Amino acid sequence: MIRVAGVSKRFGGVAAVDGASLEIAGGSITGLIGPNGAGKTTLFNLIAGVLAPDSGRIFLGAEDVTGLRPHQLFHRGLLRTFQIAHEFPTLTVRENLMTVPAGQTGESLVGAWLQPGTVREEERANREKADDVIDFLGLGRVADEPAGNLSGGQKKLLELGRTMMVDARIVLLDEVGAGVNRTLLRRITESILRLNVERGYTFCMIEHDMEFISRLCDPVIVMVEGAVLTQGPADRIMADEAVIEAYLGRGAHADNPAPEAGGS
Repeated sequence: MIRVAGVSKRFGGVAAVDGASLEIAGGSITGLIGPNGAGKTTLFNLIAGVLAPDSGRIFLGAEDVTGLRPHQLFHRGLLRTFQIAHEFPTLTVRENLMTVPAGQTGESLVGAWLQPGTVREEERANREKADDVIDFLGLGRVADEPAGNLSGGQKKLLELGRTMMVDARIVLLDEVGAGVNRTLLRRITESILRLNVERGYTFCMIEHDMEFISRLCDPVIVMVEGAVLTQGPADRIMADEAVIEAYLGRGAHADNPAPEAGGS
């Protein structure tokens, strides 16, 4: 689904991503971990079009999408969520969802004036889809609540719901479990698994909680100093001496506690 080929990005004299190459298979839930400063978030920003690489290529399926902007990738089915949720705080949960589909007739002043029937029909369809998403994610009790009033975990669910309002091919999840209580984390986990199994979503996720990663992800990709160190099943990654050393420093042994991925 995604192929990153020798991608690099420098900020001044610092190589945040340094010749990174990896593949995200269609239909997978791929984990991306690494110690602080490993380049994970920068790599996400390169894939999502927030940043343009200095060198290397990025492919979505067979298409070279290097340098495309986020709105262009959105139309190709590549979406991302953020560690800090980006909701419209004064709009309700339902309204936040209904704003997602692109090219709505009512967004144009001319369309709103001259095609009111089309606007009403699109809004009806968007409302039905939003209600389906709300039911899927178990957000019914807060559907008419301003999104700014939601808890951190509920906002993460809303971010996930926004990806469901369009035909997403791949979703990049940036620390979707950060700051979320265990009850809501279980709901987020179940929702991701259901979207993967029932609706064919492909996910790649940065996460610091290795228990969360182990439950969801195969494979897990480890980044260190801007490059890919290794990848494989979560249990093998957590027992890998090179991974433990990258997190804990030289002299670490396999019987040390499993590493936890920090920020990027």
